[in-house]
Amino acid sequence: DTDNILGVNTRLQLAQVEAKLRQRIREHWMLAGVTLLDPASVFIDADVTIGRDTVILPNTMLLGQSHIGEECEVGPGSVVRDSTVGHRCRVTASVLEESVLEGEVTVGPFSHLRPGSHLESEVHVGNFTEVKNSRLATGVAMGHFGYVGDASVGAGANLGAGMVTCNYDGREKHRTVIEAGAFIG
Repeated sequence: DTDNILGVNTRLQLAQVEAKLRQRIREHWMLAGVTLLDPASVFIDADVTIGRDTVILPNTMLLGQSHIGEECEVGPGSVVRDSTVGHRCRVTASVLEESVLEGEVTVGPFSHLRPGSHLESEVHVGNFTEVKNSRLATGVAMGHFGYVGDASVGAGANLGAGMVTCNYDGREKHRTVIEAGAFIG
C-alpha cells in the first residue's frame, strides 16, 4: 500500500495524509457495526471507541479519548470530546466536553455539557441547556432553557424552563444542592 510511505512536507500533504487516516478510521468502525450516514462529514479521532449498532449522523466530531456505547445516536452536528456516552443514549446537535452520560440519557438539541458534568441513567437534558461541573441523578428532567453549574441534583427532580443555579457570591462559588423529587418551575 503506497499510502504507507507518503511523506509530509507541506500543509497540503499533511491534509491529504490526514484524510486517508480518517477514512481508515471510519471504515474500521463501519465494519465493526457502526452506521455513519455521511461518512465523509464525520471526524473520529484514533483513540475513540464506539459500540455496535450506534448511528453517527452527519457533521459530527468524536474527539480525544471519547467512548460511545452501543445503540446510541449522535448528531447531527454534535461534538463529543473526551467524554463517555453510555448505551442507548441520544446526543442531538450538542457539545459534550469531559462529561459522562450513563445509559439511556438524551441531550439536546443545542445543549452544552461542560467539563465535570455527570448525567446518571435516564436523564433528559433538552434544548438550549448548559450543565457544568454538576451531577444529575437518575431520572432528572431539564427540558429546556436552563443552566446548572456546580450543583448536585437529586433523582427524579424536574428543572423547569429558565431555571438557573446562581451560586457565585462575587468571590467564591458554592455548591448548589437540589434534592430528589424537587419540582422547580
